[in-house]
Formats: sequence, C-alpha cells, structure tokens
Amino acid sequence: MQRSGILASLCAVALALLVITVPANATDAAFDALLAKYVRRGSDGVNRVDYSGWKASPEDLSQLNVYIDELAARAPSKMPRNEAFAYWANLYNAVTLKVVLDRYPVSSIRDIKSDALLDPKAYLGPWRTKRVTVQARTYSLDNIENDVLRPVFKDPRVHYAINCASYGCPNLRAKSWSAETLEADLDLAAREFINHPRAVTRLPNNTLRVSSIYKWFAADFGGDDAAVVAHLRKYAEAKLATILLSNPKIAEDGYDWTLNDARSNAKLH
Repeated sequence: MQRSGILASLCAVALALLVITVPANATDAAFDALLAKYVRRGSDGVNRVDYSGWKASPEDLSQLNVYIDELAARAPSKMPRNEAFAYWANLYNAVTLKVVLDRYPVSSIRDIKSDALLDPKAYLGPWRTKRVTVQARTYSLDNIENDVLRPVFKDPRVHYAINCASYGCPNLRAKSWSAETLEADLDLAAREFINHPRAVTRLPNNTLRVSSIYKWFAADFGGDDAAVVAHLRKYAEAKLATILLSNPKIAEDGYDWTLNDARSNAKLH
C-alpha cells in the first residue's frame, strides 16, 4: 500500500507538471468558425456582427465560452512575440463579444456598465470588470489593452487589432489573428480603417476630422498631430494620400459608439 501510494503521488505530480501545448491554430479554429458564421461585411466596408443569430444559438454561445476558457488556460508569457500579440488580441475580441452577447440586445456597448461601483470609470462601459484569469492574474478588458497590448508590444497597430463592438472602431476581422500572418494582417487592418471615413474625413480649409482613437491614444501614434498625419500617410491609398500631401491640420475628432450590429432594427432594452 505504501509503494502504491508513492506511485500514485508521483503520477499526480507528473500530471500536474505536464503541460500539453495546443497549437494556437488548433485552438483558434473554433473561433474562426464562429467569426465566419456571424461577422458580416457591409456595403459600406464596415464589419458587423449578427448578435441576434448568435444569441439564438446556445451551442455557439457555449463554443465562445469554451474558446475563452481554452485561451485562459494557455501561457502567453512563454510565447514568441507575434504569437503572444495574436493571443491577447484574440482574447480581447472574444471577451468583448461575450460581454455584448450576455447583455444583448443593447444599442451600444457603453450601455453595459462595469461592476466596480467605486470606480468612476465603471460607468463609461464594461471595460473595468475583471473577466478572465490568465497565469494567475485576473484581467479586465481595460487591463488587456492598457496593461498588456499597448505597453508590452508598443505597436500603434494594436488599435486596428482589437474591436470594441462599435461602428467607430476598426473592423472585427472575420478570422482570428495568427502569428504566421500577423504583420501583413495588421498592415491590412490599418489600411482598411485609415482609408475609411470613420478614420479620416476631409474638411474645408485643408483640415481633417479624424477618429478619436488618434486623440485618445496620441502617444501611440507619435505624440502629436503631425505624427498622426505621418502615420496616416504610411497606410493611405491614392485618394487619401493626395489629401495628405498638402499637410492638412487636424481640426476635430469623433467616434460613433453605435453597436456594430448586423440587425439595424434590433429591439432594445
């Protein structure tokens, strides 16, 4: 009995120490299937989500929860840079989808408040509630964006990788982020957003209206308006590039928090 007890203990220790590495592409395949099913590209170039259809499918709601749990069980601190970037961006987007689906129908993600009653920012939206535990730390959406993605990767394209379920936000991709194609995919996401009126609109007197993303996170784009314009120029296609040749000034900014809902006639709470 003593020997068998020792063997049982050793087996338990071995199992506890065993780490089964699941390839990211295997884990993300289920998320890819959900995104392909529910993310719709509009004629205006904006991706919207069929929240109503997703909400009506218990199986697909469960699949999203399983995907988030599978991500949470991974160890991003041990991943190469691009894999870790893709990991955190996918986690942010999946958790955001869950937040909206749990409360849908709503007209805006900002209608969903955070649980932190003593935090004044809790009333701005759902970003301050702790929602997922990764490597023994519990994260809010705000933590993922502002404590991990922005300061760790120091790449302005972070803002084209994560989606806040709003019309004014860069598109939610109909596919998960992948380390293998990350650089090209981030550049494509940047070009798609920057060349859409949500990002830049020409105003009279050689001025621009830009997305508030470039004001809220100005430091990520170089710290001032000239640096923002230089960033826009890097990804501008012919029409916008011509506008930017005249070195326009940024006159105003804006952001549309309307839910990126594929159903424009969704019944609201």
